[in-house]
Amino acid sequence: MVIVFVVLVLAVFGGLHWYVWRRMVRDTTARPGTARRVGTALVVGGPFLMFAAIASERGGAPFWLQQVLAWPGFLWMAFSLYLLLALLVGEVVRPLLRRVLERRPTPAVEPVGVREDAPVRTRVPDLEAESTSQTESSSGSETGTGAETGAGAESGAKPGSAETPEPAATGPSRRLFISRVVGGAAAAAAVGTVGYGTYGVLRGPKVKRVTVPLAKLPRSAHGYRIAVVSDVHLGPVLGRGFAQKVVDTINSTQPDLIAVVGDLVDGSVKDLGPAAAPLAQLKARHGSFFVTGNHEYFSGAEEWVARVRELGLRPLENARTELADFDLAGVNDVAGEDEGQGPDFVKALGDRDRSRACVLLAHQPVQIHDSVDHGVDLQLSGHTHGGQLWPGNLIADQANPTLAGLEWYGDTQLYVSRGAGAWGPPTRVGAPSDITVVELASRQA
Repeated sequence: MVIVFVVLVLAVFGGLHWYVWRRMVRDTTARPGTARRVGTALVVGGPFLMFAAIASERGGAPFWLQQVLAWPGFLWMAFSLYLLLALLVGEVVRPLLRRVLERRPTPAVEPVGVREDAPVRTRVPDLEAESTSQTESSSGSETGTGAETGAGAESGAKPGSAETPEPAATGPSRRLFISRVVGGAAAAAAVGTVGYGTYGVLRGPKVKRVTVPLAKLPRSAHGYRIAVVSDVHLGPVLGRGFAQKVVDTINSTQPDLIAVVGDLVDGSVKDLGPAAAPLAQLKARHGSFFVTGNHEYFSGAEEWVARVRELGLRPLENARTELADFDLAGVNDVAGEDEGQGPDFVKALGDRDRSRACVLLAHQPVQIHDSVDHGVDLQLSGHTHGGQLWPGNLIADQANPTLAGLEWYGDTQLYVSRGAGAWGPPTRVGAPSDITVVELASRQA
């Protein structure tokens, strides 16, 4: 069954790239040549680099190789998506453009080198040749007739004849012209979209502020600020410089507490330890806390838990700490179940005093139902990236109870951050990155 699924996916993937090749390469070139060969190489090489980038990251290839493959491979992932969407839109535009061109009047072509007032040259028959022709035998006469016919044809093709020559071709055919216009517009749209989306990620996340009222929160904690950061995804693309931007942005909000809710890294401690070093600079009155995401379990979760502890963050592995005004708890990501390290809500919350407000850190929004069962007041999550690349949000929205933002589930509120970084292509479209400052409000105030 798995093999059938893989074959089906590859067939669809190959068919879509064949369509891109047809519209962008074959239809925009008049004949085989250098341009067609270069275009074919790009359409074939792009998917190869994309799969190589994913395989090198997940397979633990040398980090330098991951970095070499990541930029072109992951950017092709985003570029091919928006190129395909633009070409599909072009299928609607193409017949409209053809109709416009067909309605345009064809300009008249004047005969070259012939004026209306110029005298018309006529051919004067050769009387001597005609006389000689009359004395020839019947067989010779037939031969002469054929020669005269050829001479006449040759004479009609000479310059100065009254006949108008065929106009020369003035450019590409109409179909070729339309293909080049649509293909060029699609490529420009894809490059612009991916370029702007990549710039949005690399410049760093923006701060978003949300107020969350909690019925059990005492008046003394009114206005308590929690800086929530998720899905930083340090890796072969986003490195130490990006981590420094995230840290500086968090510190600029002067939070009371910092919550790192998973998917901090895409790689081993050996490769990304230096990239994560700026996390040691995080500053908050009540400290920084960390829970695992699914990508930590792809990257060596135990090693990363130990590493973030060295950097000054406190991991909450199915654990709870009692702050002055509320309980703060954290559970492991569901991906840890394969390693016997999955979420344990009973261990984290089973014996707590439910008269106190409780804030839970859990990477995936799907864990909200367990939070409701255990009387959690507020769950802070990430994981979805807000869809990251439109229209991926339509799929992510179906796979998660909340895509982004704040929603109620029974007596429990769930806030989902879109995340600070990006997985795969360092690109976001329709889902800007953020670091959220959640300000708790007491209803007793």
